[in-house]
Amino acid sequence: MRLLPMLMGLLMPACGSEGAAGLPVPPPMEWAGLQRPGSPNTALAAPAGFQPVPDVATRVYAVPADTLYAAIRKVADAQPRTYVAAGYDDRRQIHYVVRSETLNFPDLVTVQVGENSSLILWSRSVYGRSDLGVNAKRLATWLAALDAALSSPH
Repeated sequence: MRLLPMLMGLLMPACGSEGAAGLPVPPPMEWAGLQRPGSPNTALAAPAGFQPVPDVATRVYAVPADTLYAAIRKVADAQPRTYVAAGYDDRRQIHYVVRSETLNFPDLVTVQVGENSSLILWSRSVYGRSDLGVNAKRLATWLAALDAALSSPH
């Protein structure tokens, strides 16, 4: 581990860990009644009509749900400093920890694929009040990569 993240780990313990370590293993997420924090350090992509209102509306994808789940997992797995924290494949739900490059800050990203091939992505910071737009940019990157992966011939 690099020196700066080790020092940050003295103040913010999860910064001193690698991969998905240093954070509790997330249980399966129930989306009904999701409460977003008042701080501007989250980004939510979900179908229109979802509550709370998402920052980005996702569409229903024209592929089977299992195909969509495999595709978004492949997209996430290709992202730098992104680690699986817990997977619930029977629910088509997976939780990631994404680490910042310099200070090793952990962010959490939860992915959910619905039976009807709908998609929810929720990215949020573990530390800090503001994320400087990192979570929203991450969702835009993942959604663009997913669209590219699904539109390319297999």
